[in-house]
Amino acid sequence: MKTWRKLLATGAAAAMLLTGCSSGTDSGSSSGGDSGSADGSKGSVYYLNFKPEQDEAWQNLAKKYTEETGVDVKVVTAASGNYETTLMSEMGKSGAPTLFQVNGPVGLKNWEEYAYNLYDTPVFKQLTSDDYALYIGPKEDHDVAAIAYCIESYGLIVNKKLLEKAGYTVDDIKSFDDLKKVADDIAKREKELGFTAFTSAGMDSSSDWRYKTHLVNMPIYFEYQNDGITDTDAIKGTYLPEYRKIYDLYITDSTVPGKDLAAKTGDDSRNEFESEKAVFYQNGSWEYTNLTNDGMKAEDLTMIPIYIGVGDEAKQGLTTGTENYWVVNKEASEEDIQATLDFMDWCVTSEEGTTAMADDMGFVIPFKDAKPSENVFVVEDQKLTEEGYKPVSWNFTTMPSEEWKNALGSALTQYAADPTDANWKAVEEAFVDNWKTEYDLANS
Repeated sequence: MKTWRKLLATGAAAAMLLTGCSSGTDSGSSSGGDSGSADGSKGSVYYLNFKPEQDEAWQNLAKKYTEETGVDVKVVTAASGNYETTLMSEMGKSGAPTLFQVNGPVGLKNWEEYAYNLYDTPVFKQLTSDDYALYIGPKEDHDVAAIAYCIESYGLIVNKKLLEKAGYTVDDIKSFDDLKKVADDIAKREKELGFTAFTSAGMDSSSDWRYKTHLVNMPIYFEYQNDGITDTDAIKGTYLPEYRKIYDLYITDSTVPGKDLAAKTGDDSRNEFESEKAVFYQNGSWEYTNLTNDGMKAEDLTMIPIYIGVGDEAKQGLTTGTENYWVVNKEASEEDIQATLDFMDWCVTSEEGTTAMADDMGFVIPFKDAKPSENVFVVEDQKLTEEGYKPVSWNFTTMPSEEWKNALGSALTQYAADPTDANWKAVEEAFVDNWKTEYDLANS
């Protein structure tokens, strides 16, 4: 077995930091106190949560479970963008997490030797498809290291009321050319309308994941589709010209000039949208609860695909997938492992658990007893899929390292401040050349 010291020495875990779907900060919060229950025979649960925006909901759910069962559940939430370093630190302590997360096959490589085999457990049997499981080796070996606990979508969140004030509806936007036409017109009439097209594409660390991870998924996805692959050790950058066009749109038809984006945060962007300073806000289904809790009306909101001018845009759906996989720590005690499995099963089968995950957290959970979500972004994704629109898959989980993302983010920030061909060349180099460099480092 790979020892903890060996993991630290290789630096493998540091090579693939998870990037959260949130602009949240480290809550450092927990429910239930120190690991270990009043009745030691029951075991206890320590869940290291990846998603800051769902911290309060997890704390409440853990409290309910403890009240109902007497089993202690501790939830600690890592700061946005710092999950992997927090996990490394916590796994090196006594009383390590019994339940933690990986973002997909690349992230699992760092932790697979700590993964309890979930095959044949109640929570695995609840999955609607074993496509939502990560296996070690071929499926017939029945070694399930991780299971997805939520499916999410992202795209352009739209304030339909503002769009209609500008003289348009979402039916007018079915391609990149349509989006550019509408956005340019709205931005041109900003003083007349009192709002512009896009919220700030902030490149502060609380916001830049939307562009160096989620937006850049688009050219990666289309390159993979074109080449018939699902990952690569050397990206070509086939669709970087289209990536430049959509990023240009974000930084020109925006609430702030490109030179100011370096300091703009995720909260800035959300606040601009909630205060009706912009029509479009690139983000995901996880933002629904925040927006509606802050006073926005569900009937004024929808989500459309991120168009970049590639593929069959007339049938393009939202970008849908997951980077949220549960892993049970097999180094935990037998009692704590059982307590953790019981908690997971309760979360995805009980009325309290499925209601919290569907309504409070805004998840689509891929389990048989899941409660349907009332999240309008989730409903839109389901409607588009049922109508034959093809969802764009999440391919950013194949990015070679967090350092690759950081280099790309730095180049994008420089380009936003001074959008020259020379500065875009630096973006291309960060995307293409650094992919190969970081892939080789991560796999050496």
